[in-house]
Amino acid sequence: MAHTNPSDAELTRLLTDATTIAVVGASSNADKASYGIMQKLQRAGYRVIPVNPRETEILGERSYPSLIDIPERIDIVDVFRRAEDTPGIADEAVTIGAKALWLQSDIVSEDAAARAKAGGLIVVMDACIGATHSLLRVAPKTKKA
Repeated sequence: MAHTNPSDAELTRLLTDATTIAVVGASSNADKASYGIMQKLQRAGYRVIPVNPRETEILGERSYPSLIDIPERIDIVDVFRRAEDTPGIADEAVTIGAKALWLQSDIVSEDAAARAKAGGLIVVMDACIGATHSLLRVAPKTKKA
């Protein structure tokens, strides 16, 4: 059975409840979509952690080689990688106990979706997290005192 993305209400709840987002395939190149989305998510108040073994720091955040290497809890794993790379990323997202696997626009993998769902994750495919955040008018995070 083909994957269906969650409803707008479910996406709003996911984005409202999340505090930490890992961006797999993040880039320090300001011309790349992952850079712009990471910046947008930071400005919306999320803790955003880049995942890229070829980067050391992006937008002031330490970059990690894989999800497994991140020493804190991740709510959403946002993926900017080719579809064929996503099943392994889905497995890592399950291993670390993420709440959701989000495959960016034009990234579709039924295999990755099935693995993530089997591990209890919410799955979003072929959708930009930044555009979805704006379209659903999710309120910015407020900093806790």
